[in-house]
Amino acid sequence: MPTSSFTSASSVSSAVPCPVVESLDAILPEEPLLMMGAGPVPIPAAVAKANAIVINHLGGTMVKVIGQVKSMARYVFQTNSKWVLGVAGPGSAAMEMAISNLAWEGTRVLSIKNGFFSERMAEMGRRVGARVSTLDVADRSVASLEQVAEAIRRERPEIVTVVQGETSNTVWNYHLKEIAALAKAAGALVIVDAVCTLSTMPLEMDAWGIDAVITGGQKGLSSIPGVSLIAFSDAAWERVKGRTAPNAHWCLDASLAENFWHNAGYHYTAPVSGVLALHEALRLVCAETLEKRFARHLKCSLALQDGVAAMGLRLYTPEACRLNSVVGIEVPEGFSPADVCSHISRMHQVEISGSFGLPIVRVGQMGEQCREHNLFRTVHALGRTMVELGVKVDLPAGVAALERGLSGGR
Repeated sequence: MPTSSFTSASSVSSAVPCPVVESLDAILPEEPLLMMGAGPVPIPAAVAKANAIVINHLGGTMVKVIGQVKSMARYVFQTNSKWVLGVAGPGSAAMEMAISNLAWEGTRVLSIKNGFFSERMAEMGRRVGARVSTLDVADRSVASLEQVAEAIRRERPEIVTVVQGETSNTVWNYHLKEIAALAKAAGALVIVDAVCTLSTMPLEMDAWGIDAVITGGQKGLSSIPGVSLIAFSDAAWERVKGRTAPNAHWCLDASLAENFWHNAGYHYTAPVSGVLALHEALRLVCAETLEKRFARHLKCSLALQDGVAAMGLRLYTPEACRLNSVVGIEVPEGFSPADVCSHISRMHQVEISGSFGLPIVRVGQMGEQCREHNLFRTVHALGRTMVELGVKVDLPAGVAALERGLSGGR
């Protein structure tokens, strides 16, 4: 009599034992942490609700959602380009999509490097075989237009990459518009990382002549991590479609992604819940309007900076190139960023960030972080942390300066 290849469940002994794990309720703190670091940020209730929904990723409802996402994204990017796409991945995946579709073996790329994330774009270029040169910028400063013009003359790039807001050292590249003009005049395409700046400060893709803009969902847009957006200009899209060698990245191939984002066809199973969350985040941006959103971000960030300085702590970046969406604060001598971050989280349930080896902590001012109640709680928690660590600060002066800034008395 033949023996069955199946045995009863009770007779099977697993070589790998079943683990005993805690539930999330047991792991997560009783009081939710206030996310005030460099991202991710708190999300609005409408975004959280949308993120709990699953629909058919190829159905008629999704087609309508995708159409509205693209329409709203064009407003936020300030572009009339058709070529807006979503990315199932973080802002870095959108960055890699831009690089890997526009650069390949032998492409001349000039990367303006003034921090961790601008160097990441250069590294992505090297990995696809591009001939990458960098314009190295001193920490806490921006490239001068003379430096950029000389680098473009010397390297004759086909692509120039630049970060609008370098979150690693909290530097704002305020020459972005002029840099793009220099690159375009030389015939180069311009790729901009706007992961922390899109919807927090002006960026006009069409008017400034930018060819690819990437952003993450989890920062200025106040959506969830892991779903991002990218927009290509017509000139950039022409280069994407005209390449002869296939993109080494199948999931990030913009020509394949076009099938889902523009032809209602299949590329891969889309992150349905994430796309719905992104829809609601963009809808809230549009309801507020960019002008009001920019003003809110600027007022809140400047008030925060005033509060930190009045407390007696030092801001890391000079005012002329200080990024508003992520504020860098020097850690007092004798302490590490980890000392401050762990204490403020453990004792005050506020999360802030360190930064890639720099002696700073970073406080975000992106999207839902820019609310007055969040700022008062954060400044108080930061001040109490310093006091509890033995650092002399004037917490009442910091709170008073924050109040003046928020009340328009700066």
